[in-house]
Amino acid sequence: MKKNLNQKLINLIEYYNLINANFLLSNTPLKRTSDNTTFAFTGPKLERLNQLKKKIQLIKNCELKKNATNLVFSDGNINSKIMIIGEGPGANEDAEGKPFVGRAGKLLDKMLAAIQLDRTKVYISNVVNYRPPANRKPTEVEIERYLPYLKNHIEIINPKILLLLGSTALNALIGNESVISKARGKWIQKEIGAVKPWIIASFHPAFLMRQPEQKKLAWIDLKMIRDKSKILKI
Repeated sequence: MKKNLNQKLINLIEYYNLINANFLLSNTPLKRTSDNTTFAFTGPKLERLNQLKKKIQLIKNCELKKNATNLVFSDGNINSKIMIIGEGPGANEDAEGKPFVGRAGKLLDKMLAAIQLDRTKVYISNVVNYRPPANRKPTEVEIERYLPYLKNHIEIINPKILLLLGSTALNALIGNESVISKARGKWIQKEIGAVKPWIIASFHPAFLMRQPEQKKLAWIDLKMIRDKSKILKI
């Protein structure tokens, strides 16, 4: 009898491994609370990121998810100490499943190249992980729903520098009282879960395409990131 029970347990574990459901076998009690809960993940960084990605995929009753083609989770180097947060996926991002791959993404690549950075040296994500219909801004309700996942994402990456692109990212992580035109170009250090990165806001590349005269201010922000990277020995 005992042998049969042990074999059943072994078979059950092998089954969960087969369907990549290791996150279900945890010593941490399941929390059946609202989406505002902070999720605790363990294990190596890549494993923790995969667990977070699965958690986002399991979100229910989300209009963003219903209308999107793909989950847009991240791009770049998971070991980078520079993390970039945008607003949300657009049409190109939704199609490819990666952030910043459209016109705004090409401009972001040029901006990074101007300070000797590229996607092998940074890590990129968004406030929401599914494309808002017609590329509209995420609503406050949608931002609030995805915020716990975003904070966990930042905790897992543990960046030294966090670049917030645009007002949506700024307001989600710093507060609605902040205006991007006044908040940009200023360093603040803030606790986000268990980490405390240096945070700087700048204009979103999509905004810069509409207002190219603001690129001079974005260049100032980029140089501040370059100089801060040297100070922090990134």
